[in-house]
Amino acid sequence: MLKSKTTQTLLNSAISKPRNLLNFCYILIAFALISCGNETKSKVSVEENEVSSTVNEAPEATAKKTILFFGDSITAGYGLDDTNDAFPAVIQSKIDSLGLAYEVVNSGLSGETTAGGKSRIQWILNQDIDIFVLELGANDGLRGVALTETRANLQAIIDAVKLKSPTTKIILAGMQLPPNMGQDYTTEFKEIFTDLAAENKLAFIPFILKDVGGIKTLNQNDGIHPTVEGHKIVAENVWEVLSPVINEESK
Repeated sequence: MLKSKTTQTLLNSAISKPRNLLNFCYILIAFALISCGNETKSKVSVEENEVSSTVNEAPEATAKKTILFFGDSITAGYGLDDTNDAFPAVIQSKIDSLGLAYEVVNSGLSGETTAGGKSRIQWILNQDIDIFVLELGANDGLRGVALTETRANLQAIIDAVKLKSPTTKIILAGMQLPPNMGQDYTTEFKEIFTDLAAENKLAFIPFILKDVGGIKTLNQNDGIHPTVEGHKIVAENVWEVLSPVINEESK
């Protein structure tokens, strides 16, 4: 291990003189301690770099906020060949193009009523949600559900979100019914959403199907569910209200 001339000279001297041998041992011990110290410092430096790297990477992995769309077949993209054509996915593309740190979650369920939404809301709230878009009620109206029940269910969903996460921003999507449901019923149905938005101080989309509902070329054969082009317009209707909320969240 020690092959240098200096070391050999020390060794020869130590062999001939006991006192020099003792001094030589001290030198060896000091050399060993210095070597170990350098190795320890190197290991600590490597470990500190690894920890620093991990800490720096952590925020990037958890940086995105969540926008959750809680709705029925309109949100789910019923009838489309690709659910990426549904308006929540269109909004995600817009968000990505703007470089905004938000992830869209599509929690739409075809055929969902406000009662169904009320029953599954607690499960949905098991995740962190920054912006909650509530799009339910159309199926209630088409089935002639009592207006008092629809109102109560929507309020229960709103209350559940507020209780679980008071900081979550809620956007309520308004819905309207075709006139064949009766003038009184359709008028009162429309007012449910307006009233709830005002009473709960929610961001409000007056009619999510604006410029789409009732237009044959923008709806599928059933006359209810938007086509791909229809969903693009729905996305714009939603974005008009969602964008200011995102800007407020980002401050």
